[in-house]
Amino acid sequence: MRPSACPPPEETARLTARMLLEVGAVHFNDAVPFVHASGLRAPTYVDCRRLLSFPRVRATLMDFLAGTVLRAAGFEAFDVVAGGETAGIPFAALVAERLGLPMAYVRKKPKGHGRHARIEGVIGAGDRVLLVEDLATDGGSKLAFAAAIREAGGICAHTAVIFAYGTDPAMPARLAAAGLRLHALCTFADVLAEARAGGAFDAATLAGVAAFLADPEGWRARRG
Repeated sequence: MRPSACPPPEETARLTARMLLEVGAVHFNDAVPFVHASGLRAPTYVDCRRLLSFPRVRATLMDFLAGTVLRAAGFEAFDVVAGGETAGIPFAALVAERLGLPMAYVRKKPKGHGRHARIEGVIGAGDRVLLVEDLATDGGSKLAFAAAIREAGGICAHTAVIFAYGTDPAMPARLAAAGLRLHALCTFADVLAEARAGGAFDAATLAGVAAFLADPEGWRARRG
């Protein structure tokens, strides 16, 4: 598939959710909650790294991600694709290949030897950089990576992920205030809908996840 020929957003979201479920990347556990990178607890967890071991799914989702960004931002909108350490690095490389662009990656902190670099690869002054990661929770890592790109002289106005939890209603505004727009293939609402349609989990598990998605903060308050 050519990236510019990916399905409409609604079908992209449904198919992405289906693929995440099919490869076992989606985990629901209302009894023993997961702790996300943001530090927040939830009965849900998505392991996008698992996608790397499934070539057909991996290739299709990277086509979707490249196509989604092209349609939203423009076909000549970027000069470099950058991955966020560590999960974003392989996906950034795959997207860069599809877009025919150079690839770099951003460390979480400068390495402690050599050049003490935080940016690996080349990001020149004024380069328009697409930041790629695997998923988004509260957007904190996106802001940190974008800041590092800008410190290096790049322009970073767009970030793309396979999956966004969609449980932090303030995240889009938080990113927008920092001049960053998020592009995601699907959210947990899409995954829950596809899980129900395909019978991927039992009814009690799905009900527990639905309760969390309806009121994440209330769910956390009840769990202490």
